[in-house]
Amino acid sequence: MPTPFNQSVIEEFRANGGRVGGPFEGADLLLLTTTGARSGAPHTTPLGYVRHDGAPVVVASNLGSPHHPDWYHNLLAHPQVRVELGTDTFEALAVPAEGARREALFAHVLAAAPGYGDYQAGTDRTLPVVVLEPAEPDGWRTPGEVRTLAGKLLEVHPWLRAQLRHVSAETEAHLAARAAHTGPGEPPAPGLGLQIRQRCLAFCQSLQFHHTSEDAHLFPGIAAHHPHLADTFERLREEHRTVARIQGELVDLLGRVAIDGPERLRSGLRRMTAELTAHLDHEEETLLPLLEEVPWPPAGPAGPPSDQR
Repeated sequence: MPTPFNQSVIEEFRANGGRVGGPFEGADLLLLTTTGARSGAPHTTPLGYVRHDGAPVVVASNLGSPHHPDWYHNLLAHPQVRVELGTDTFEALAVPAEGARREALFAHVLAAAPGYGDYQAGTDRTLPVVVLEPAEPDGWRTPGEVRTLAGKLLEVHPWLRAQLRHVSAETEAHLAARAAHTGPGEPPAPGLGLQIRQRCLAFCQSLQFHHTSEDAHLFPGIAAHHPHLADTFERLREEHRTVARIQGELVDLLGRVAIDGPERLRSGLRRMTAELTAHLDHEEETLLPLLEEVPWPPAGPAGPPSDQR
């Protein structure tokens, strides 16, 4: 729950297309909605921002407090966030910068908002600098209008495949850069970095949501009309449990990558790619013929009969 002051800023922001008065008048302000690390509930925070290469950049200054703000802990647990900027609202991937990139971005922030230097001087912790990157993989294009449930499935599945390819490509590029590093200068971090961690974690959470929705809503709805497919749906649920187990192992590897080494994460990603690709192929083969005639979005309940008098 935002503080009363923050809540008043949020309400004023939304009522006036992103413009607010008081201490924030004329400032570049956005609203960042994160998912609670422990509660799972949405939390909205007004934050100043600076643009860099088109992306908003925010600093977890907490006014120079010795502790990171709650919103920063939230985005580490749930990297996908919602950003309100002016009259626009969009999903983003929150990625804290590391090493030389963090230093360069913080210098860029200071050039636009020198007050962050005072916050940094007032605390022993390094203020995290967070880039709000596009949530979608590079080159992703939203499909056209979806009219059937089969089309909806074909919208989600390519997105999941694209996200997994993106994570795998970033991992391979990181490992290749470390292997190729020679001479002076700082090599890429020994771990896989927060860039890869955040996108991988966001992918796992999106996949979990997709499978939970299928198990709780899609499969029972189809089974009610096609009871002879009960065994098929149980097999798909079992595949979901297998994928969930691999996801759990992958998230655990992300937490231990600096200890166990990135090769173990690479192996886990390859196994997940094989398992998930086989599962999505089988699901499409099994379900698409059944869903071609089911309209999307679902039709609402019928209203009362019209008065024919």
